[in-house]
Parts: sequence; structure tokens; C-alpha cells
Amino acid sequence: MDQTQHNAGLNSSELSQLWVAYMQDSITICTMKHAMQVVEDADIRPVVKQALTISQAHIPKLTVFFQSDNRPVPVGFTDQDVDLKAPRLVSDQFILNIIKQTGQLGMQEYAQAIAFCARQDVREYFSECLNESTQLHDQAMNVLLSKGIYVRSPFINTPDEVDFVTKQNFLAGWFGQQRPLLSLEISNLHANTQRNALGMHLLTAFNQVAKSNDVQKYFKRGKEIASRHVQVFTTKLQKEGLPASMFSDEPVTNSTVSPFSDKMMMFQVLALNQLGAAYYGTSVSTTFRRDLAVLYSRLALEIGKYSEDGANIMIDNGWLEEPPRLIDHDQLAKNKG
Repeated sequence: MDQTQHNAGLNSSELSQLWVAYMQDSITICTMKHAMQVVEDADIRPVVKQALTISQAHIPKLTVFFQSDNRPVPVGFTDQDVDLKAPRLVSDQFILNIIKQTGQLGMQEYAQAIAFCARQDVREYFSECLNESTQLHDQAMNVLLSKGIYVRSPFINTPDEVDFVTKQNFLAGWFGQQRPLLSLEISNLHANTQRNALGMHLLTAFNQVAKSNDVQKYFKRGKEIASRHVQVFTTKLQKEGLPASMFSDEPVTNSTVSPFSDKMMMFQVLALNQLGAAYYGTSVSTTFRRDLAVLYSRLALEIGKYSEDGANIMIDNGWLEEPPRLIDHDQLAKNKG
């Protein structure tokens, strides 16, 4: 057996996962710093503090990974992107829902990072992050449940016995009699409804405070897209006689002073677009009704076009920080000539 010891540098998977983690932690620090200035609920404040503490502890560790491999440390987002004196833009309940969503996304992203990475130290780091995200998600969830404001997925009645599919119309959806929704299909419809409702309120808030006219128009368009998607999913649920519950409060205040830079808000929306398209892809892969698969595919295309337009706005303003990429040797040769 080859006993050769070597210290491998960061491969492309590790580099990409660390870069994404840095960007997300830097944006979380900015949002939670402002949240700490405005949150009033004594039960929610410790959750905000924990989210801030976790991300602040991550940045130095991530920096070491980049520096030890002689890679540039990402710029991300800094104190220049947040105005701590800006008044409240959203409710405490909305902040709590954002943190719960952050914890959920963290669990998914860190689990993927562990699977993608080879180096033991990187895997150990992401395993630690996964544990922290799980605890943060549980902490936020417990507060939502204790206050009676967590929106549960619908409860359903099921057959008394296990059954097997014997007819091809199990896959149908456009014509004739449609079979009832499966529990997994209901779960996806509910989750996509909640995510779009959260995004709709966030875009409402961002549209209200954005400084650039182009950015403001972009957020307004996104709000309208999210609203349509919510309507599509709720209609599917209600057609089956299932509830389509939403947030219990009006989360956006009347403030027109932005706590965040347009650059940061645009990045956050682009990240949510990418996640939304990924969730729709997962929904397609776990549904058996053709009408739902086509629906998710169509909505994902709409998000893709919206996301591309947002990236162009960021490029035009010099806001889009490029992820790590291969060196363009042909371009270097041209520049030398």
C-alpha cells in the first residue's frame, strides 16, 4: 500500500463550496446585524443573535482555507452594505421565518458540500456547519411552534391499506379523471407556496427601499412573479380541498429607508432565484402526475429568465463577484502578444 503523505490543495468542488459558504455567511452577518438593532420580541432576539454568532465565527475559518491554498479571499459583503441606523423594514415574525429558512438551506447546502468534498479538514468544517444549521433551524422552529405561528403542511386522510398502482392513469394529469395528490406532491406544493410567499414579501420590502430605478423595477417584477406562483400552487391545493395557509401577519413596514445596499439585495434575490429553480427541479423529480411536472418546468424557466436579467443588472453595475474559475490561457497569450 502506498503510504506517501501529501497535502492536497483545494479541488474545484471544495473551492466552489467554500466560496458559496463565504458569500452566504457575509450576507447573513449584514442582515442579522441589522436585525439585532430592530428586533423587539424577547423570544426571537436570541435566535437572531445565534444566527449572527454562527456566521461571524465562520468567516475567519473560511479565510484560512483560502489563504492557506494561496487563493484570493472573496470580498462578499461588509459593513458598507448595511445601514445599522435604518429603521425596521420587516416584522420580528418575518425575521424569524427568514432564519428558519436560512437554517433549512444551510442543512441542505452543507450536506451537499460534505458529499462533494475530498479533504478531511474541509469535510469536518462543513460537518460542524451542518450541526450548527440543524440547531439553528430547531431553535427557530421551536419559537415558531411555541407562538403558534408556524404554517404546517396540510393534514390528510389516507387509505387503510397499502395499495399498488395498476393503471397508467396514475401518471395522467391533463385529461380525464385525475387521481388525488400524493403526500409528497402535497408537501412540495405547500413548501413551494411558503417559499414564494416569503420571497414575495421580501421583494415587496426591497422594492420599497431600493435606490436604483432599474433595481426597483426588477424587484417589482419579481414580486409579481412570486405572487403568480403562490396563486398557482394554492389553486392546486384548494382544488383538492386542502388549505393553503399563509403568514399570519403583514410583515413589511412603511419604511422607505434601505438597511442594505442595492448590490446586496440583488445578490440575495439572485441566490433565492437559483434555490427556487433547484426546488422546482426536485419537485419535478418527485412527482408522478404529468401536469405537475410540466407546471414546475414552466415556472422554472420563468425564474431562469428573471435570474438572467438580474445578473445582467449586476454586471452593468459592477456588482457581480465572479466565483473561482479556470485561468483563460488563450486570453493570457493574446494579452502578451
